[in-house]
Amino acid sequence: MKKILIISGDPNSINSEIIFKSWKKINDTLKKQIYFISNYKLIKSQFKKMGYKAQIENVKNIEENENSSNMKIINIDINFKDPFNVPISSSQRFIMQSLNLGHKLSLNENVLGIINCSINKRLLGDRMLGVTEFFASKCGIKNNSEVMLIWNKKLSVCPVTTHINIKKVPKKLNEKLIINKINTINLWFKKNFKKKPQLAILGLNPHNAELKNNSEERKIIIPAINKLKKKRIKVAGPLVADTIFINDFKKYNIIIGMFHDQVLGPFKSIFKFNAINITLGLKYLRVSPDHGTAVNLIRKNKADITSFLQCIKIIKQLKK
Repeated sequence: MKKILIISGDPNSINSEIIFKSWKKINDTLKKQIYFISNYKLIKSQFKKMGYKAQIENVKNIEENENSSNMKIINIDINFKDPFNVPISSSQRFIMQSLNLGHKLSLNENVLGIINCSINKRLLGDRMLGVTEFFASKCGIKNNSEVMLIWNKKLSVCPVTTHINIKKVPKKLNEKLIINKINTINLWFKKNFKKKPQLAILGLNPHNAELKNNSEERKIIIPAINKLKKKRIKVAGPLVADTIFINDFKKYNIIIGMFHDQVLGPFKSIFKFNAINITLGLKYLRVSPDHGTAVNLIRKNKADITSFLQCIKIIKQLKK
């Protein structure tokens, strides 16, 4: 039986609420496939505070208790008093150990894919921008060809630069970076959907800086697009970011922006929680819900489980 791994993520979050609500929605056959990387006492304590009841058991590996439909937890140590107010130092050790074990287990051919629940990025330390970059580093990717793809069956978006400050974006951009990202997207789309995607590339500046000679559009983005077209990749651009999401986005499968909020902001205004984060280019399939830790919603029973359930669904779909 092929397994699905789920990292419970940041303790100080809505993750346990999402896990419990989702667990009630899935069937026993699917439950048997799922193994959580978490802490047994932490989950039990969080469920107790929320008034949740579930059958939870400790397992040592992904081969143990395969026929059990209980919530199976591979234990990672963590020190806590309040399960929803875990100190940063304890949370950081817990998260890093969880991610490292998740990477190691995901290399197993009996694992379909891994889902990580939301994580506050400060728990990753100063050297790592996000979970996308963490797994890319663990997989030995050195040319920045990994892709953060925010996926919905109607449209997906990808930021060329991910979790960096706006002032650093122009310095980070270059032809090779754009080309590497789009090559990864094109290959993934062809592999999973048996056709070339229609790609739209946005400019960096308002109105594409009127395509002035010293603009990033002229110096970097247009040369990258021309090289991609020579490789027969179906790409259009640079398109203007302030109008693409009015109606023209419907012409494309994927819209590539130059920075995070350029594409994620308008995308989320259209699709809300009906989207997931997929990392392309890894040695395994990694997905995560497209939302944060939402500390303001802890223990309020208001967390939306749509994105988490979509994560499970896409793993099953892509790994048939």
